[in-house]
Amino acid sequence: MPVSVSVPSVEIHPLVLLSVVDHYNRVARNTKKRVIGILLGQVHNGHVNVANSYALPFEEDEKDSSVWFLDHNYHEAMYEMFKKVNAKEKMIGWYHSGPKLRASDLEINELFKRYNPNPVLVIINVKPTDFGIPTDAYFAVEEIHDDGTSTTKTFNNIPSSIEAEEAEEIGVEHLLRDIKDTSIGTLSTQITEQLNSLKSLHSKLIEIKNYLDQVTNQTLPINHEILYNLQDIFNLLPNLEVETMRKAMAEVVNDSHLVVYLASVVRAVLALHGLIENKLTNLESERKEEERGDDKKSSSPATIAAEKTSTDKTSTEKNDEKKDDVKGKAKK
Repeated sequence: MPVSVSVPSVEIHPLVLLSVVDHYNRVARNTKKRVIGILLGQVHNGHVNVANSYALPFEEDEKDSSVWFLDHNYHEAMYEMFKKVNAKEKMIGWYHSGPKLRASDLEINELFKRYNPNPVLVIINVKPTDFGIPTDAYFAVEEIHDDGTSTTKTFNNIPSSIEAEEAEEIGVEHLLRDIKDTSIGTLSTQITEQLNSLKSLHSKLIEIKNYLDQVTNQTLPINHEILYNLQDIFNLLPNLEVETMRKAMAEVVNDSHLVVYLASVVRAVLALHGLIENKLTNLESERKEEERGDDKKSSSPATIAAEKTSTDKTSTEKNDEKKDDVKGKAKK
């Protein structure tokens, strides 16, 4: 049984994830190599806050994982420069690109104990295939065996999360603008996220089932801490066989469906109202256009010239009649 670690969780900032991905793409892209670096941050009330990181030169034999090289002189020089930039950020651990623990990780962890008595190891999977966050945090502990044999060192997994401050959230949103498909609606995004969550839950349940099967078949030893956690999980599940629980869930579901139905009806009514208003507006616009066309025809140059010609003819005829009258009077 591993000795408990007094660190409840590890918070990792997006800047660290971006730095690790950049480190991997520069050094080990399209290879089976892994990259290693240092984690900087603070520890508050047992919570480890990983705020920054930098890469380290690292090489290891692909055939023999016990043969490796890490430039600790480079680490010491870089750490001194980072302290001049931000003295609050301390060396709290190290990272590698995984995706799983390796046999040489305990030896590398012992090397980093020169600079921190209890360093945290964060495995950041740069090519995640499973659902969930791409980070796993570990602390090295002494494992006490139930059979009384000597203790051995092992890694104890602790919860990890990705946290971001306001400035980091804005930066991440700007980076995701080029990746996010703006043609996908909000409803489609929500359904996709729920589907991914269900797939992640299914994979975790399969993992629990496989572990229990291996314990039942005595392939793995019994770990009472894991069994206690599983029991706590099962105790949190609601008992759906109780009549009051089923009735309450049915009422909640019916109320939710009623709200969705009413919202759909209101949306349909508003859409029809908008359609009718648009149709009336188009008819009014067409009527005004026809009236303007009639006004333009009545005021065309040909019409004005015809009216002027008829007016001139009328005035000429009147002048001729006046002349005839004057001539008649003169003869008399």
